[in-house]
Amino acid sequence: MKWKKLVTYLLVVGLIAIGTGLLFHFTVPKAQPLLTPVDKLAANDSKKSAIEYLALGDSLTEGVGDETARGGFVPILAGDLEDRYDLSNLVTKNYGVAGERSDQILKRVKNDEDLRQDLSQADLITLTVGGNDVLKVIQSNFFGLSIETFTEPMEDYQERLKDLFAQIRDLNSDAPIYVLGIYNPFYLNFPEITDMQTIIDNWNKQTETFVNQQDNAFFIPINDLLYKGLSDEVGIADTEEGESEKTAESSDTERLSDSSTTASDESQSSTSTTTDSSQTVGNNITNNVLYEGDRFHPNNLGYQLMANAVRDEVIKTQNYWLLEEEAK
Repeated sequence: MKWKKLVTYLLVVGLIAIGTGLLFHFTVPKAQPLLTPVDKLAANDSKKSAIEYLALGDSLTEGVGDETARGGFVPILAGDLEDRYDLSNLVTKNYGVAGERSDQILKRVKNDEDLRQDLSQADLITLTVGGNDVLKVIQSNFFGLSIETFTEPMEDYQERLKDLFAQIRDLNSDAPIYVLGIYNPFYLNFPEITDMQTIIDNWNKQTETFVNQQDNAFFIPINDLLYKGLSDEVGIADTEEGESEKTAESSDTERLSDSSTTASDESQSSTSTTTDSSQTVGNNITNNVLYEGDRFHPNNLGYQLMANAVRDEVIKTQNYWLLEEEAK
């Protein structure tokens, strides 16, 4: 019964995800990041005169949910690197496509000539992948979902990730690849589905193990940054007529409708139908780092947290991408 709630939730919100994405492109004004980056690091005298940063992946790379319309964590990271290292020529190429699974990203890497050319010239690469693979398992197994349901899909995903890395390395053997983990956006709305967090943890562990076995590749976990909200707050309770509760169990079914724009990652249909996702019905648990319109993708604050995590790893590994070849 608990899994049925989650499946219903995904089906309902997936119907209008494309409409949400279009709104971001055409109606949302730009703004600056909400968090100030930490102090700059000293630039290396032997740094490259030009840096090419390629971002590859799904809606997290595209920036769905960022109300500033800046494009999520990618431009925040690029801007921080420009300032930190005094880079006058940092070129960013964003190849994020909302809704894509690992097999679809792999297909693009194999067939998109522009992407292949840019991959071959990239100095650093970020990759968001896996979230839609998990969602496909949920949506394809309406009944009988369990932790074991994800075993075979996880093995298939690992093979595709292996192939994806091989394709990238055939084009570019040197650029560091920063792989972001996936997160559990359902934690506050469905806290009773404890298996969901176990599934996310297992998926991340398997991805991290694979990435750590690769040369010049680094895994960046983001679940702990996002699933409970900023500073591990257990959400913010929004209620009618001043009533407030801290738990989500009492209103899971009611929240299925008012969280109705989740995940352009789950839907690639061309429908432009939209519904009012801001309607408040009873108690609502709001994660303050997720976009209120779908309660699935990060908002600007969430993307800033992601950018900070990626930035810290990029700084620690600056010798892989910043220095001229002879200085490494």
